[in-house]
Amino acid sequence: MVRYPEVRVIGADNEQLGLMSSREALEIAKSRNLDLVLIAETAAPPVCKVMNYGKYKYEQAKKQKENKKKQAKTSIKEIKLHPQIDTHDYDFKMKHAKSFLIKGHRVKITLVFRGRENMYKDLGLQVLQRVDGELETLGTAERKFFLEGKNMMSNYMPDAKKIRQYEKEHPEEFSHLHKHEIPADAELENEDENENESENED
Repeated sequence: MVRYPEVRVIGADNEQLGLMSSREALEIAKSRNLDLVLIAETAAPPVCKVMNYGKYKYEQAKKQKENKKKQAKTSIKEIKLHPQIDTHDYDFKMKHAKSFLIKGHRVKITLVFRGRENMYKDLGLQVLQRVDGELETLGTAERKFFLEGKNMMSNYMPDAKKIRQYEKEHPEEFSHLHKHEIPADAELENEDENENESENED
């Protein structure tokens, strides 16, 4: 129940009904077979809206559900590289990274230094700069070329405007990347290979 000496009332079609007592506002709502809902209690005076409260709650719940779905679909995808990565492996992983950005995922590029590779920080930076040149066509760098432990990283988020432009300029490649499916165990296989290589180096 809305009980204030004076409230500002907005109609069901967002029309301004003006200032009035909460009693008058309730009567207006009842006369239209609608509800009076307090939408801005801290305003001076408080603001109420005449609406179908049941429908309002349903629409709010629907929006929350849709937002949760969007959040669930959007995640951070990690791509691991090495300073001395070969051309085939590099191209393969860039295809993944671009596909992730096109599909709305954030991408985390992690350059992993193993054993003696720690002496090649400059080479690692060159790899990340090369990556940056490719991914900046589809996304925006949140942070780039930063060190975290022994690894060097760059983070990217999708940029809708750049993605639309990329689709316009490279329609065939865009279509292929958009349809590109990545096996769920792809990264695990690569990580296992890396661990085995590290063991061999030791």
